[in-house]
Amino acid sequence: MNKTDFINKLNAGFFDEKLSVLYGRANQAVERQRERYKNAVGRFSELFPKYEDIHVFSAPGRTEIGGNHTDHQHGCALAAAVNLDIIAVVAFREERTIHFFSEGYGMIKADLDDLSVHEEEYGTSKALICGIAARFEKTGVSIGGFDAYSVSDVLGGSGLSSSAAFETLVGSIIDIHYNDCRAGELEIAKTGQFAENVYFGKGSGLLDQTVCSVGGFVFIDFEDTENPRVEKYNFDFEAAGYNLCVTDTKGSHSDLTGDYISVPGEMKRVAEFFGKSVLREVDEKQFFDSLPLLRGKMTDREILRAAHFFGENKRAVAEAEALDNNDIERFFELYRLSARSSAEYLQNLYSVSKPLEQGIPLAIMASRRVLGENAPVRVHGGGFAGTIQAFVPLEKTEEYVEKMNTLFGDGSCYVLRVRPVGGIELK
Repeated sequence: MNKTDFINKLNAGFFDEKLSVLYGRANQAVERQRERYKNAVGRFSELFPKYEDIHVFSAPGRTEIGGNHTDHQHGCALAAAVNLDIIAVVAFREERTIHFFSEGYGMIKADLDDLSVHEEEYGTSKALICGIAARFEKTGVSIGGFDAYSVSDVLGGSGLSSSAAFETLVGSIIDIHYNDCRAGELEIAKTGQFAENVYFGKGSGLLDQTVCSVGGFVFIDFEDTENPRVEKYNFDFEAAGYNLCVTDTKGSHSDLTGDYISVPGEMKRVAEFFGKSVLREVDEKQFFDSLPLLRGKMTDREILRAAHFFGENKRAVAEAEALDNNDIERFFELYRLSARSSAEYLQNLYSVSKPLEQGIPLAIMASRRVLGENAPVRVHGGGFAGTIQAFVPLEKTEEYVEKMNTLFGDGSCYVLRVRPVGGIELK
């Protein structure tokens, strides 16, 4: 689409319905996004002035609803794509190079004729781009060059999966333009996970990428990781009287790689004791019957983290069933049990290497001061630092956001809504 035509259509309201699907129907939300997209086109024009025709893409962040640290053991999880996203203005080129400018991070240049792994690029956006292109090409998905400018509402470290949103964005750009969407949502997700594991140098399950790519409110069973079972739900928390709020405690994720790696590593050690590769393959009764024997072979924390998996995996299934039956009280009962298990068994509320930094427990305590001791609030995502999640009554939301922002800084508390779609092109 011509740049001028795109801006004119934005101003005329042509995209308003699509924007309301992505960001909510409030006039203020749509108006903000119109300005955001216009500014993005302007910045793209400054960086890449030779182009007149553009394409515009969006990919969402995600929030975890149930199933804390279950996906890497081939378990079940409940999660949702959210209305915070990364958008990109893109122009395609014949040369096999990608120039990608991310606001706040600068320009990346990736050569699609050199898609080997470079360890010195671990932890970089370039590594993710090259990893996505490499797996696509290896699996027969066409790839090609483009120039892009992107800006994100999914802030890094916010616990809303900025990396998975970025991976979904890049995968969607390539699949939509060069393959007419033939790779599809799950293949984009698996490609993003591959890039993160192999090229970025970070072990991860498939949950974040699947939710960002598929979109909506989803239950995912990872028993078969090549073909995970994905079921979409339409439960409306706002209609039930609650807002979904995530608070960033601003804890640093630096030097926490060991904490994150320890969780799947310790769970897998227990699985290996039973001759299995992941805990999903282990019989739960056999595990608990073997506790006296395990105590002499495994550390106490390894045993507790395995126990968390068995309980959390069943809870994710039960939570999905509760929401499917519109039983919000049963869902909250399970959610509080999940919170307790993460705190006592999984032990991912803070890092043992930084015992004086306990932003997550502090945020949970502060949430209960506002919402009551029985509030549905828990650690969000990987844990150890970062975010908590709470279901807040509509009438308490303004007070809650104000209290959390006062404690952790302006803009720390996000009021989220579920976004029904994953990576898309706006056209």
